[in-house]
Amino acid sequence: MPNIQLIQDSIFLLQRLIQTPSLSKEEDKTAEIIAAFFESKNCKVERIGNNIIVRNKFFDPTKKSILLNSHHDTVKPSASYTLDPYEAITKDGKLFGLGSNDAGGALVSLIACFLHYNEIQDLKFNLILVASAEEEISGKGGIEGVIPSLGQVDFAIVGEPTLCKMAIAEKGLLVLDAVSKGKTGHAARNEGVNAIEIAMKDIAWLYSKPFTKVSDLLGPVHVNVTVIETENKAHNVIPDQCKFIVDIRVNELYNFDEILVQISEHCQSTFTPRSKRMRSSIIPLTHELVQNGISMGLEYYGSPTTSDKALMPFPALKLGPGDSARSHTADEFIYLNEIEQGIDCYIQIIEKLILSK
Repeated sequence: MPNIQLIQDSIFLLQRLIQTPSLSKEEDKTAEIIAAFFESKNCKVERIGNNIIVRNKFFDPTKKSILLNSHHDTVKPSASYTLDPYEAITKDGKLFGLGSNDAGGALVSLIACFLHYNEIQDLKFNLILVASAEEEISGKGGIEGVIPSLGQVDFAIVGEPTLCKMAIAEKGLLVLDAVSKGKTGHAARNEGVNAIEIAMKDIAWLYSKPFTKVSDLLGPVHVNVTVIETENKAHNVIPDQCKFIVDIRVNELYNFDEILVQISEHCQSTFTPRSKRMRSSIIPLTHELVQNGISMGLEYYGSPTTSDKALMPFPALKLGPGDSARSHTADEFIYLNEIEQGIDCYIQIIEKLILSK
């Protein structure tokens, strides 16, 4: 059970973060709050952009390190909010506000875990905590830009709302900008080549579930067309171009190039990936961190959502308080007792690894 002061400090910090707008690329104010919080605990703070980095008091560069990471940026508040997204309202055992669940609860719980171990000498591993930016937009100014400066990292815990279940795998995200080309003509005379018709045929193929390999953890590849448009404003003109966006959630049985080759072989439209960075990732069940979680009675699963875990070149476990189903929703909240549970979960899962016998 974490001490009361850690819990109270965590809730107070989360309230301050909620009250401070921190949209992706605009997290400078919450970065200042987090930095000041650590400085008040006599921690040495490093800042890279809007990313805050702290290392444990007795950091030893000859030892391997565990990275504790979560993000402090948020999406824009939904227009459906009935509460002020920045008021940090406490009601019925819940803390309401933008970023409370995704991923403020996980972030402050990881910070509490870091502080729990910070003053202990002769840890088996160093601890590095990074409160990162730009997670919600998968920006290069976030964790990806920080990792090269961290030195040796053995493995990581990525704080996200998972109901304190272990997300040992997560789907990759491949976003494609697609363009179909036709030939303009007069609709009354049935002239030209309709770019929408070409796009419809390609979309129909994408929805025919062409990617047949199904993962035990992550299930099938999921494809969704989320935007479709033409520049045509006239009802009687056959459009010569149609643009659409494809969101593909890729399991670990495919790499992105395999997906792209298969699409190009069957579709007439041109497909351009926005990025190939957000790959599917998995930490082995045999990893000591996962085994510790299993011994604690934690469940494990494959996550359909993508996080900064995808950008890490070392094993990473996604884990944290809160519920992913509440993320990006109106009147977002986290239960106050989930923060206490999150702190306790983080402390316990690394305890056997980090404390010398």
